[in-house]
Amino acid sequence: MLEIENLTLKYGQSQILNGISMTAEAGQVTAVMGTNGVGKTSLLKAIAGRHPYEDGRIVLDGKELKHLTAFGAARAGIAYVPQGREVFPLMTVQENLESGFACLDRNERGVPDRIFELFPILKDFLHRRGGDLSGGQQQQLAIARALITRPRVLLLDEPTEGIQPNIIQQIGRVIAQLREEGEIAVVLVEQYFDFAFDLADDFYAVNRGSVVLHEPKATLAREVLLERVSI
Repeated sequence: MLEIENLTLKYGQSQILNGISMTAEAGQVTAVMGTNGVGKTSLLKAIAGRHPYEDGRIVLDGKELKHLTAFGAARAGIAYVPQGREVFPLMTVQENLESGFACLDRNERGVPDRIFELFPILKDFLHRRGGDLSGGQQQQLAIARALITRPRVLLLDEPTEGIQPNIIQQIGRVIAQLREEGEIAVVLVEQYFDFAFDLADDFYAVNRGSVVLHEPKATLAREVLLERVSI
């Protein structure tokens, strides 16, 4: 389980996160929602070691992760798929996948068949350059590369942005399968309301760097969440 306790973060003199606390459990999808500019991406970057946070605690399976670098977070079991995907455009699909080996021990460095079961199109495109793929194919590649690191937490930042509908459905099925397998906690930042509401088990609405609503799907009215994430 991932636990975030009173996390604060600044960009220069601007306070971006104001004591955010949340949990994300293995076998569940935890959605972090809100309008643009409220701190959702900053939260993921802090968890993933991409941006230093000022105060608070990040705890994974009972162990505090103290101000990790991106490499340290990946080694600890946190995989991050950023907004914009960050696929290496001049490297092949195979090489992009293998770039996920960096945080693994040598005896773990291999592309499991499971990756191609989740994303069959990638097996056909192994020798294509990442920059030659469509946006949706790049998103599948980015998620696959993250899964190669054998994460315990998967952070997804706007995975449907700019993606064609059929691939959005495929990505949704993959997230649902990861949830059913019960080994990974998925944290989903997503503007596409219906996509997030259909998939997630637990919801955090964020506004101005603070959590303004936290409720499990079982007791949350769709209209209540929609109102909170639309203001």
